[in-house]
Parts: sequence; structure tokens; C-alpha cells
Amino acid sequence: MGEWYFEYEIQVNRPGLLGDIASLLGMLRVNIVSINGVDEARRGMLLKTENDESIQRFISIVSTMENINVTKFRVPKVRDRLAVRHGHYIERDADEKNTFRFVRDELGILVDFMAELFKKEGHKLIGIRGMPRVGKTESVVAASVCANKKWLFLSSTMIKQTIRHSLMGDEFNQNNIFILDGAVTRRSTDERHQQLVREMMRVPAIKVVEHPDIFVQNSEYKIEDFDYIIELRHHPDEVITYELIEKNEMMSQNDFFGGFGGGFNF
Repeated sequence: MGEWYFEYEIQVNRPGLLGDIASLLGMLRVNIVSINGVDEARRGMLLKTENDESIQRFISIVSTMENINVTKFRVPKVRDRLAVRHGHYIERDADEKNTFRFVRDELGILVDFMAELFKKEGHKLIGIRGMPRVGKTESVVAASVCANKKWLFLSSTMIKQTIRHSLMGDEFNQNNIFILDGAVTRRSTDERHQQLVREMMRVPAIKVVEHPDIFVQNSEYKIEDFDYIIELRHHPDEVITYELIEKNEMMSQNDFFGGFGGGFNF
């Protein structure tokens, strides 16, 4: 059974327009899986049919309708599924096609987006840019839960300074989600931690790196090595500045060291 994404722009929003399209799909025995408004004056549908000839007949008929303009007809992508689910498309960088932008009010769609990425098997290197306390780590953890995957911090400041230098038992599992803070890892002088990161980068698993631009500084990795870059902001015009991020990370590290005499290494 094939799946298709069909999207159209409404030219004349007359009564009964959606009913006509739904009736046509019914006559051709094409099932509507879900439907929603997608951005302004557009509707998107996820369709399913056992007969590709029926879907081709449908698209040839609706393409001649004067009240609508067909904008997309294809095998559904992740962005298509999320657009129907949430009612608008994820913003994508015009020049860097693997860069996706979100604001904090869109944490729900961000979690869904990452969960879809996490469900796919194989290697993926995902970078997340964003200022402190915008919700980066929380979103990764929530997406891991949605994807029914176990997550592991290689380095983090989510609760306290965490620097792993080894994995135990089933932690070294390619089905896990490995999360690291690029700023913490870059500053770490623990060679065992650096060796663990190098080993994990070679494992065909999903790795999520917060502050990827800091991570690649003075390392063997390049920003082009990332399959996806996600940018999360408090508001659309927020500028992500690494000077403030590194200062914040350093203050967190000093506060923890002053209170406990060392980081959380294990």
C-alpha cells in the first residue's frame, strides 16, 4: 500500500470544495490518513492507496480544477508528515538545506521532528545550536522518549557537570542516542573522555552534539560532517553568540567545582 503527500493552495475558497476533493478520493478508493491546514490558504493530506493508478488518476483530475492549485504531490517526507500534524512547515535555511530553525514556542514540533530522525536506523550526526536555557537538552531527551530510545550523556551540564570516560554493559549499544555538549567536551583535558568521544563518533549510531560549532574547533571534525543542524531560539530574531555560551558554561563548571571539588566523571 503506497503513501502520498498531496498539498494544494486554495484559489477560491467556495463552500463544498474540501467535500468535492474528499468525494473524488473516495470514488477512486484512496484513503485520507490525515488532513490539516498547512500555512496560509493551503491544505495538506496524507493519502494511502493499494493502487498507484488510482492516485495518478486523482492527481490528473485535481490538476484541472480551477479553485485550487496543486503545490505538492510526492511520497511523504518527514517535513510533510509534521506539517499535516502541526499545521505548518518547519523553517529550513534557504542556502543550507540540512539546517532547520525553531523557536521555543515550537518545542512540540521540534520534539516530533527529532523523534522521526531518531526512529531511522543507522548513523546520524545531529548538531543543535542555541543559547543557554532555551530547551536544547530537554528536547533531545523528550524526542528520545518519543522514539522509544535510551539516551546517554557523554558530556553535559543539564543537572551538573558530566564527563564520561567509559561506557558499561549495554550502554555501548548502537540503538542508543548519545548526547554530548560540544563546549564541555572541547574544554575537557581528560584524555579518556576524548578517546571515548572519538570511539563513539566512529560507531554507526545517532549522536547529538549541542554547540556543534564549538565542538569542531581544534578537532578533526568539520561542520560539514553533520547530517542535520537544528537551531533553537527564544524568538526568531535572537542571535546565537558563542562568547556568552562559553562564559555561561565556564561559570557553571566553576560553580560545580567550587561546591563539590570536581566534575561528575565515570
